[in-house]
Amino acid sequence: MTRTRPSAWPPLLTAIALEVTATLSLRAAEGFRHPLWLIAVVIGYSGSLWLLSVVLDRGMPVGVAYGIWSAIGVVLTAVMGAVLFGELLGAVQIVGIAVIVVGVLLVELGSRAGHTKEATS
Repeated sequence: MTRTRPSAWPPLLTAIALEVTATLSLRAAEGFRHPLWLIAVVIGYSGSLWLLSVVLDRGMPVGVAYGIWSAIGVVLTAVMGAVLFGELLGAVQIVGIAVIVVGVLLVELGSRAGHTKEATS
């Protein structure tokens, strides 16, 4: 009897949330002027990397997992930086975010197509 692995998506989404939180906390720390934010930085990055290892252990290919993790992290960090810190997003940056989103979708679709092909072989 083969055991099915738990889904890699919940820990991946949580890893992304922790990474974005850590990066935004790094910005909020303003160097070392607000050092308490650095606690969130360390916890966020450590937890994010640990969860990324869980994702890989659950069978998601490293290129897919890292691509989704980093790309969604970039998009969310840019948008939240604009919302929380008033950082401007110009037209070129918005186009870049759209390209990243399309790229993540293509990587995920390619990964699913590869799994379907392997299953039928």
